[in-house]
Amino acid sequence: MPQDVPLQKAPLQDALPLEGASPRRPSRIRRFGSWLGAGVSALWHRPVLLLSLCVAFVLLLSAFVVQPFLIPSSSMENTLRIGDRVLVNKLAYRFGGEPRRGDVIVFDGTGSFLQSEPDENPVTGLIRGTGAALGLAEPAATDYIKRVIGVGGDRVTCCDKRGRIKVNGEPVDEDYLFPGDEPSSDAFDIVVPEGKLWVMGDHRGRSRDSRDHLGEPGGGTVPAGKVIGRADWIAWPVGHWTALHRPHAFDGISGAAGSHG
Repeated sequence: MPQDVPLQKAPLQDALPLEGASPRRPSRIRRFGSWLGAGVSALWHRPVLLLSLCVAFVLLLSAFVVQPFLIPSSSMENTLRIGDRVLVNKLAYRFGGEPRRGDVIVFDGTGSFLQSEPDENPVTGLIRGTGAALGLAEPAATDYIKRVIGVGGDRVTCCDKRGRIKVNGEPVDEDYLFPGDEPSSDAFDIVVPEGKLWVMGDHRGRSRDSRDHLGEPGGGTVPAGKVIGRADWIAWPVGHWTALHRPHAFDGISGAAGSHG
């Protein structure tokens, strides 16, 4: 007589899935994480591509948001020194704001401080422009950095009996001037046209500014539309790092442009 053979249960892994059940799939988050990790890993293995993307990002940031600006001269000492890198806030006046007295601004001087752009080799200009946008090279010869002394409608004169510049008849105590400098060695009396700015350097003895262009088209004033941005921070060197605040010297100024000051 043949012996009964005991029945064996099938392994659980061989069991058929329940009706209606579907195989497990990785979540979207897990799939995205895997894709992102693979992308980052691929970039790290392509240093040239990674460097190019970083440079492109910095250039876009410099073009539209904040631009490093290398100080090329002593005209703004001691506030800014040769070799300092300031960060220029390009959004400061983009949404309805206007330059105010005391602001340190970067502007395009074409048509005011320079009547025409200097000739430059296109290739050299592209290389220099890229370096300037990264804060590694001097800015274009048409770019200037100065302090706003008068805005549209202001009457700016030099000087009172104590040698101080006056704005709308009020003397300005400019404690930011280079030690030993007088506010101006040249006398002037000008009413700033609407939409224009009267600008001067903090190192008055070394600065070519609005005073030097009085007899030229524009009378030494700079169109507000030519302002590139406001210098808000000194980012380099580390020992000179600081925020650039608007001085209180202009707080008491009122008059035709009082609402702007």
